[in-house]
Amino acid sequence: MKTITECKEGAEIRISRITGELRFVNRAVSIGLTPGSRAEIIKNRKNRPLLVYSRDTMIALNHRECENIYVEEV
Repeated sequence: MKTITECKEGAEIRISRITGELRFVNRAVSIGLTPGSRAEIIKNRKNRPLLVYSRDTMIALNHRECENIYVEEV
């Protein structure tokens, strides 16, 4: 299992676990990033937000917070 920040652009992933501050976990769940959900990494550039496409929605995530999202590649 690895963090979402370690995935390359175009990777198909499945969310395994989300950890961290309760505020972040609640926000991630409210936008549809729940354990078991699938997503695709659209952009993963070092100094830019990580772009993820999940459930017909484009989601921009802060790289620092993304280190708490663990995924498996599908």
